[in-house]
Amino acid sequence: MHVLHFPAAAARPLDFDPELVLKLARPGPRYTSYPTVDRFGADFGYRDYLQAVAGLRTRASEKPLSLYLHIPFCDTVCNDCAGNKIVSRNRDKAAVYLSYLKREVEMQGRLFGGMNQVEQLHFGGGTPTYLSDLQMEELMLHLRRCFQFAPDAVGEYAIEVDPRSVTRERVLSLRRQGFNHISLGVQDYDPQVQAALDRLQPETGIQAIIDAAREAQFRSVGIDLMYGLPKQNMGSMAQTLAKVIKAGPDRIAVYNYALLPQLQKPQRRIPAADLPSAATRLSMLSLCIRMLGEAGYVYIGMDHFARPGDDLAIAQVQGRLHRNFQGYSAHADMDLVACGVSAVSAVGATYSQNVKTLDAYYDLIDKNELPIARGIRLSMDDALRRSIIQMLMCQFEVSIPCIEQAYPIVFADYFGAELAALEALVRDGLVTLDAEWLSVTARGRILIRNVCMVFDRYLGMDGAAHHARIP
Repeated sequence: MHVLHFPAAAARPLDFDPELVLKLARPGPRYTSYPTVDRFGADFGYRDYLQAVAGLRTRASEKPLSLYLHIPFCDTVCNDCAGNKIVSRNRDKAAVYLSYLKREVEMQGRLFGGMNQVEQLHFGGGTPTYLSDLQMEELMLHLRRCFQFAPDAVGEYAIEVDPRSVTRERVLSLRRQGFNHISLGVQDYDPQVQAALDRLQPETGIQAIIDAAREAQFRSVGIDLMYGLPKQNMGSMAQTLAKVIKAGPDRIAVYNYALLPQLQKPQRRIPAADLPSAATRLSMLSLCIRMLGEAGYVYIGMDHFARPGDDLAIAQVQGRLHRNFQGYSAHADMDLVACGVSAVSAVGATYSQNVKTLDAYYDLIDKNELPIARGIRLSMDDALRRSIIQMLMCQFEVSIPCIEQAYPIVFADYFGAELAALEALVRDGLVTLDAEWLSVTARGRILIRNVCMVFDRYLGMDGAAHHARIP
């Protein structure tokens, strides 16, 4: 009988080869799902979702739930943002939205009655703290009326925060309301870079929020950074990293700035001359890897670093790290119920996405329908490839005998074309391959998306061109 081992890759430092990264750079998905959202179709709707939930009940599913709530509102436009947001200073809009969001939550709670134990909650946006403290309090109470929540010590309850939008008192209140993980969208500490993004936030203000989160005893504090931003250079990047390391967050995400002006109108304000060159971006990434590694952070995968004692790092070593639309999670695979405009659910062998406009969202809820616009029902091939991509993204290796035990295939026969394509990555030193294991090397981990893309049968089809470049 084949026995799984804990991935040794998690303990190895990255081997960053800039020439190889430049050679293999190409647009690709971030694989927060497979199939990716560009493969969702309008032929999947509300009734298909109901069937997926009914299927869980038929199978007497005992898996816990993950909840995601999308708060789309922001006070101002930030030029780095690629999220689905609504910029408005009219707080009445949020009050109306909140009333409909509560109705959607209640509808979902009834659907999952008897199997609605929640172990993961994530608020994203937009800016979740656009909601007032009182509105957040009422929403959290409503969630607890509609769903059962695991105790604080067990659950992973996270919120994304714009440091400009909260005070110490608000952070303490968020902890009392039940959140135990907090991430701060910082992007860069340099004032020139912040001005180019229209996102001014002094270092003292950021540090005050981190201190408040420590005082409130959040289980983890995260900081989101970007490289490749306008006005950014190697000197400013080094100073930002030094300040982040000094602040000592538990988790650090370092994203490549995805310039997609054809999709994101605010990015059209940024002069091309203000952006660092491709070579400089690679040097910035190399600097991030080196400085964070020297500071003791572990590379979790796909832009994410964590302290060795953080839940994510421990979960990776223990082989239970998971990846979903909110990024990496220390909780194993669970059904994801997402509420709000544009939110994406993953229930059973399906994905479904809500409508993207407020008018369409309100109209469907007024009809007592969940506001689902499109989705996809996974085939056996989709589920198989999703399993492989999930293992690669989280553990950097795939047990071939385990895949063959879980699915009715012979790996070498079913993936003949993929194994042939992997030979090029073997020659480049990204992966090793034998009869039992496909393993990503220390050199290949920074290019993990390239490895995953080998198993993506949808790449090259229509609609797959809107992905950011790797890395």
